[in-house]
Amino acid sequence: MKNQQQSASAGGLPPKHYQIRHRSIKRAFTMKKPFTNGTKPLVIDDYEKNLNLSIQWCRWILKPMGIWPNSSNVPQTQIYFYRLINAMCYSLLNFLLLPCSLYTILEVEDVYNKIKLFGPSSFCVMALLKYYLLILHGNSIRECIKWIEQDWENARCQEDKKIMMENANFGRKLILLCTFFMYSGFAFYYIAVPISVGKITAENENFTFVPLVFPFSSLIVDTRHSPKNEIIFLVQLVAGALMHSITAAACGLAAILAVHACGQMEVLMNWLKHLIDGRSDMGETVDVRIANVVNQHVKILRFLTLIEQILRHISLVEFLGCTLNLCLLSYYTIMEWNRNDMTSSVTYSVLLVSLTFNIFIFCYIGELVSEQCRKIGEMSYMIDWYRLPGKRKLCIILIIEMSNSSIKLTAGNIIEMCFSTFGDVVKTAVAFLNVLRTLT
Repeated sequence: MKNQQQSASAGGLPPKHYQIRHRSIKRAFTMKKPFTNGTKPLVIDDYEKNLNLSIQWCRWILKPMGIWPNSSNVPQTQIYFYRLINAMCYSLLNFLLLPCSLYTILEVEDVYNKIKLFGPSSFCVMALLKYYLLILHGNSIRECIKWIEQDWENARCQEDKKIMMENANFGRKLILLCTFFMYSGFAFYYIAVPISVGKITAENENFTFVPLVFPFSSLIVDTRHSPKNEIIFLVQLVAGALMHSITAAACGLAAILAVHACGQMEVLMNWLKHLIDGRSDMGETVDVRIANVVNQHVKILRFLTLIEQILRHISLVEFLGCTLNLCLLSYYTIMEWNRNDMTSSVTYSVLLVSLTFNIFIFCYIGELVSEQCRKIGEMSYMIDWYRLPGKRKLCIILIIEMSNSSIKLTAGNIIEMCFSTFGDVVKTAVAFLNVLRTLT
């Protein structure tokens, strides 16, 4: 201690002032807010804040349903807890689907009512399939999240961080819009319609009951009597919220993964701009900068391959299910409008808009990924590649070729997700609607 004081004094600082200065420096490096050194502000990089900008909202939707992937070293009790959540979610979805299917097949005789119940049942089947596929691809989703974490951790240049933050904010907006539309349909279908209908009187009986959103087969239990009626109605309300959450979660996950990949491609294009003249964080020689660009491009292509594997079957379920449900919801809207049931007509219109937006998001992000891949090839040609020395110009040809044959997001590896696919979905739904109206 004495030696420390002597050395401090030798440097021109008394012991007391040395301790005060040491504490102030330590406090400055632990501050979360920017601080100044008398000339210009020094920005402390907040890695966790930037990461949450990309994945936080999607995590909020996926984690309560037991879908958010955990790290490989989590306790066994936590794994069992998530398995319990998965079992409960499967039970809630089947609680909607099975009794309603039995009721539709065995007890409904009117054709329109059968068609009217077929739409909600098909939407429930879609939710079941997407929930299963999200759990099935849990390891791949975990790997994608790790790649996103590494990208934020490795980002050093402020230009690159700005690009990544803009894309992360755009992904958050897509998740917000998708969740808003999904829960708007849920609020109308599960809350507004039952309130508008109110309690109805049982036939040849002296009691009233709340009509269920998903009718229950009387072969299982008579749901008209209290308290069974209220309990089943509340359970269906929770199951309906889960069903719409799964739809929003699948769309939100697709959005954040695809938008992050697009952000990394924009970062790569920014690197290509500085390939010839260099940048402080890109390496001193042209060979090092070329190696970094190629390495980043290969990493992006691998990330896109992983995204395609995750979304391939989910997109197929979304493509087929939305084509069917857009047709049915349009049919329900027209029929309820002709019956002067404004509440039901508005409800089906809101559901129609929400599902249209849902399939549009899948097609939009597919178009966005394809466009960004093409832009890498265009940017590779537009730089001053002729200034590269010797045979180093040949590396640009490789990048252009890889950009032209880049990975595209597909539905079941059959249909490319793009704007033209969205147009095909709408046209097919309208064609089926005309056939359905003609037959009924």
